[in-house]
Amino acid sequence: MRIWKKEISPAILATNHTDTATEHLGLEFLEVGDDFIRARVPVDHRTRQPYGLLHGGVSVVLAETIGSCGAHYSCPPDHRAVGLDINANHLKSATSGWVTGTARPVHIGKSTQVWQIDMHNDAGDLTCVSRITMAILAPR
Repeated sequence: MRIWKKEISPAILATNHTDTATEHLGLEFLEVGDDFIRARVPVDHRTRQPYGLLHGGVSVVLAETIGSCGAHYSCPPDHRAVGLDINANHLKSATSGWVTGTARPVHIGKSTQVWQIDMHNDAGDLTCVSRITMAILAPR
């Protein structure tokens, strides 16, 4: 079942993130399905920590970006989605290539949403799991 209440596509998402931290990090929006958003970040000089591994904060940026987009585009057109909480469990490091995240809703309610974001390296290994809770705000 399609959950989107606003027009959404990878091109729209990319345009909305021009001149932002996600663009600076090289994040690419790949796919929008009926109930998911998929994007990826490179593991390179912009995203590695000093020991050559993908910075854990970059995984959280990826998760928060696609989870927040999911909440925004699945809430009523006149409502706003704002973050309440995010967590991340780093399971496996990445030193090169790309890390791809897929955000899917766990709960879409009137006043809150919860999104699960699973991130994988190019070999398909799960590198990080994250969950974001969003508040859905009615118009003022």
